[in-house]
Amino acid sequence: MHDVAPQTAARSRSQRNVLHWIHLCIGGLLSVPLFLIGLTGAILVFEHEIDAWLDPPPLAAAAGPAHPADDILAAAHAMVPRGAAPMFFVPARAAGAAAEVRFRSARGGFVRVFVDPASLEVLATRADGGLLRTLSQLHSNLLARELGGRQVVGWLGVAMLILGASGLVLWWPRGGRWRAAFCLERRARGAALLRELHRSAGFWGLAVFMVVSFSGVFLAFPQTVGDGIRTLLPGRDVRGFLGPAIAPAPGGQPLDLEAALALARAAAPGAELRSVGLPQRPDQPVRVSLAPPGTASGPVPQITVFVDPWQHRIVEQRDPRTYTTGETIVAWQRALHAGEGLGRLWRTLVFVAGLLPMFFTVTGVAMWALKRRRRRSIAAPLLSYEVAEK
Repeated sequence: MHDVAPQTAARSRSQRNVLHWIHLCIGGLLSVPLFLIGLTGAILVFEHEIDAWLDPPPLAAAAGPAHPADDILAAAHAMVPRGAAPMFFVPARAAGAAAEVRFRSARGGFVRVFVDPASLEVLATRADGGLLRTLSQLHSNLLARELGGRQVVGWLGVAMLILGASGLVLWWPRGGRWRAAFCLERRARGAALLRELHRSAGFWGLAVFMVVSFSGVFLAFPQTVGDGIRTLLPGRDVRGFLGPAIAPAPGGQPLDLEAALALARAAAPGAELRSVGLPQRPDQPVRVSLAPPGTASGPVPQITVFVDPWQHRIVEQRDPRTYTTGETIVAWQRALHAGEGLGRLWRTLVFVAGLLPMFFTVTGVAMWALKRRRRRSIAAPLLSYEVAEK
């Protein structure tokens, strides 16, 4: 009976040692890709601000009412190479702002065309590339989209979840030392101080770090993770951007874009038009995104209305105000990952969470180097003594 407590304590230490080894191996072996994904993610939190600073959008100078969306689309289409397919239409949302049409070029890549909605003057044409595009591709697929890079990034997200969970267990105070667990040891120096910083940053940043990591895994494996969520919390699959398939009417005349927008606006009274996803094939509907009334510059997700241009009707409407719990969780994953929809505080926290892998890498490598130097300094006199004895 007296041996039970020592055996339990020894088993607990052994389990913690194994967990510490797993934590160390994952963090050490994957430090470089986790460093890159975290750093690029932190930068992309402010992608729109950086893009506007590096390449400010043109301003529309003409006064007067905006032309119909079809006219703006035609003006933009005339300025891109033959074979470019329009993908998105973004209306001007304020006085002096330009409307934007995004095309997929025949050679790959994207082209953005800015049009004055009042005069139909094309204000600028820009290739969607450069530094931010490279950072986005590095973050989402390690610049290896054709080689399964997105899946690799997804598994790196799983590794982050394991690091977060194992780090919490290793942080968990033993012997009721809760007060010390939440504070830094003032007298700690060297490797001990680095360990304290590593543990404290991991604990205080854990909640946001786990949310961002989970949402990253979802974005890499949306079908698998979405099915898991819907198993626990039933609901529709609301992540599809293309919407339900439709049947083209042979010889029929599809609705023009302005008429499709009128149907969508009628279905969501008071909502503000944010963007339009244009069909890439005849069997795809027009996807209209609108901000719910009172949230035009705030929370996401948005109302999505899918319009069948052949049958002149709405085939599906997704309104976040009517979502089930499971649908809401799925619909928020992209926004949570990008730091959107919950104000400046959440954006700042997501930015800091993106820097945590870099911080963990630096402190972890520094701890390892200091411990290695200490072991060498201890072993050197012993080695000299053994040589002298011989």
